[in-house]
Amino acid sequence: MTLPQEETTTTRAFRALAHPDASVRLQAALAVGTAPAPGFVGKLVERCAAEPEFSVREMLTWALTRHEPSATVPPLVDELRSDRAQARSQALHTLSKIGDRRAWPGITPALLADADDEVARTAWRAAVVLAPKCERPGLAVELAKQLGRGERETQLSLSRALIALGEVMRPALDAAAAAPDPRVRAHALATERLWRDPDAGFELAIEEAKRVVALGGAGGEGG
Repeated sequence: MTLPQEETTTTRAFRALAHPDASVRLQAALAVGTAPAPGFVGKLVERCAAEPEFSVREMLTWALTRHEPSATVPPLVDELRSDRAQARSQALHTLSKIGDRRAWPGITPALLADADDEVARTAWRAAVVLAPKCERPGLAVELAKQLGRGERETQLSLSRALIALGEVMRPALDAAAAAPDPRVRAHALATERLWRDPDAGFELAIEEAKRVVALGGAGGEGG
């Protein structure tokens, strides 16, 4: 006689996760995470792709981390191929929180260069968490290909990802510091400054790097 009750509870939870009121959705995600069950995983992943409220998305991610990685990692990796930017971004974020390196093969060069800045930033953070040690030099090369991309928030995210890789990123960063594109050179120099002096603000580091590049330094032809 318990099966109908379980089905009713699951159906009620699914309905609450899609409720028009964000506070109801938040409480539903909390409840599902508090009492995890494999039957909830698919709906949680589905809601991550559609949920408009940041706080609810964070609770959905938390609820997924409460389930077994063997149940959550495969569908989340599948989401990385979604046409929806939010689905890719939230799946990456959740995989980084789960921290299971079986997800690493899903972090493709295409994701690291995703046209959507939010997806790319999340991919950089997730890649740093999930990459095995032997893959980190190659990851540094892929990340360095994105130097010079975007505005301050995007550039700072990339710098932080490279710095988090540690010493293995130096060859790729040094090569970028000699690139013909002045934006790439400036971003590489700012990243190196931030790596050497974590207390230096990114704004200061990037402005100083731009001055160096403008004067022909770090690979420029004018010095």
